[in-house]
Amino acid sequence: MQTSHNQQRPLEVELVLPVKTYDIDFAGIVSNIVYIRWLEDLRLEILDAYLPLQKMLEDGIAPILLQTQIEYKQPITIFDVPIGRMWMSKMKKLKWTVTAEIVAGKVAAIAEQSGGFINLSSRKPVLIPQQLYQAYLAQQ
Repeated sequence: MQTSHNQQRPLEVELVLPVKTYDIDFAGIVSNIVYIRWLEDLRLEILDAYLPLQKMLEDGIAPILLQTQIEYKQPITIFDVPIGRMWMSKMKKLKWTVTAEIVAGKVAAIAEQSGGFINLSSRKPVLIPQQLYQAYLAQQ
């Protein structure tokens, strides 16, 4: 997994990711599980911007996560102020992939997640919602 500021980053969002005392493990660094929470925060930020929760519920759909990969590069400590960035790196009819980087001075972690959407009643996969797909295409 590599990221580059020169590549296109459709639907990119950025968040300051606060480090709390309870995020620190016995080694004095941010616990691996915190990165998962931060990825969730970033993914929800994309959805808030391009396909709000209320619209998904009205349409009877929900996003699902299929896979998460994280490459840890540098530890983050209590006094760091990490910035998270996430963007839609791929989107097909049924599946999306987001890429993220967490930077605290240097790149601390690079992550990739993939998922899709399901119908809340049937729990079966559905097409990527048009609103999100069109927003992605517009930034290609």
